[in-house]
Amino acid sequence: MRRSLLPALALTLLAVLLMPTAPAAARTSGIDWQPCDQDATAECGTLTVPIDWATPGSGTIDLALARRKATDATKRIGSLVVNPGGPGVSGVDFALFSDRFLSAELTKSFDIVGFDPRGVGRSHPVVCSSALLRAMPDTLMRSQADFAARIAYNKRLREDCEARTGPLFDHVSTVSVVRDLEAIRAALDEERVTFYGVSYGTLIGQQYAERYPGRVRALVLDSNFDHSLGTGAYLDTAAINAESAFDEFADWCAKNATCPLHGKDVRAFWAKLLARADRGELHQPGQPDIPLTSWDLIDQAFGAFYGPYWTELAESLLATDTAAAAKTPSGEASQAEELSPFPRAVFCQDFSFPVRDYREYAARLDRQRALAPDMRYNPAALYAIAACLDWPTPIPNPQHRLNVDGTPPILVANALYDPATSYLWAAGVAGQIGREAALLTYEGWGHGVYGRSDCVTGAMNRYLISLTVPTAAGSRCPAIPPPAVGLNRSPSGVQQFLVE
Repeated sequence: MRRSLLPALALTLLAVLLMPTAPAAARTSGIDWQPCDQDATAECGTLTVPIDWATPGSGTIDLALARRKATDATKRIGSLVVNPGGPGVSGVDFALFSDRFLSAELTKSFDIVGFDPRGVGRSHPVVCSSALLRAMPDTLMRSQADFAARIAYNKRLREDCEARTGPLFDHVSTVSVVRDLEAIRAALDEERVTFYGVSYGTLIGQQYAERYPGRVRALVLDSNFDHSLGTGAYLDTAAINAESAFDEFADWCAKNATCPLHGKDVRAFWAKLLARADRGELHQPGQPDIPLTSWDLIDQAFGAFYGPYWTELAESLLATDTAAAAKTPSGEASQAEELSPFPRAVFCQDFSFPVRDYREYAARLDRQRALAPDMRYNPAALYAIAACLDWPTPIPNPQHRLNVDGTPPILVANALYDPATSYLWAAGVAGQIGREAALLTYEGWGHGVYGRSDCVTGAMNRYLISLTVPTAAGSRCPAIPPPAVGLNRSPSGVQQFLVE
């Protein structure tokens, strides 16, 4: 969902799985499935869709798809279309490695079908000059001059990306992706869609239900965005969310002797680190030529809350505290490729967060700090504000309250202390959907809840497979404390894909 919160996906394990032949019900049209180049046990293909659904004759692009057939042909229900969010995370990769993220109950009951949304990955990605992307100003603006410079930079970047991407650049919003999903449903010969979306992928599911209520079989919306929020509500809820995630980390360290910071006043220790970073006294542990700013520290903590990686965060903060003073950076920056992807364009066509000038921006920063005294702000939210600042309006997919009517029950799920997608957002989405929504609450931490506990996974599986909606008594799942281990712990379930 932001430039630095999702590290590069470490998808290096070879999946070897023999798939039985699917029955006649699995027949598809419109997609020429062939063994995938990177893994012949799965199938890959493309689906041609219009660049602009409003004017289909204006040109086309090919959407990239991957499919793993159901492992038990006798129990196959149909296709489960998946999207892991981002925007910018590959649904093709998710499908290829779905046996690592989804339970055997799902993979034997469904063909797992993933697609890279338009403008992402293998589906005609939005690309821009790598050099220009490396020149991106700091997200945190400190003056009217910074504010003006960011607006000027955003304009240059948009013009560059549009020139290099072509006509698709203006047609990558979720409105268009929803039309693509309907085309995928038809090409899969499915009467109704069964869909699992995570994080930004929940917008696809929400807006599909809004546009095609009669085509829904089942939708799981895991870790939700709320598309109804304006600038103030977005920043406020995001700040509250970041602070609550920090509160949980501090509370865990106070109670758990395995925390490397146990016995310390975590809030005071953190405040001193931030003050030292503000004075330019910190650097990356083991890399004295790379200064560590307060933004870097906050961003690091925020990313660690995705796991959550509390032990690793505490270890890193201790290492940072004991490292020598920072030096002036030296040497040349490594050269990237000429072009680099920029999926943030999707976000800026889905959300408009106007800020008039630096005075308003500074006031919103002050409010963030009042709501999040330890974290100061939510770095993901501030990055979104900066990246989309002064984006041309009207945007293709302006914010609005969901208007969903006539669908089967929809399962909305979220962790209470998800740092990236607020539980407040999930509750808001469920409220907007209304009687069709069932809210499943994981009373724990991290981003992406599928696979975090038998309770959560079982509830989602039963819903997807047998359409059984959790009852009021089964709509809350207790937290499972994360293992108290050191660096390089692997997460479980879908969150492994989101954070590795």
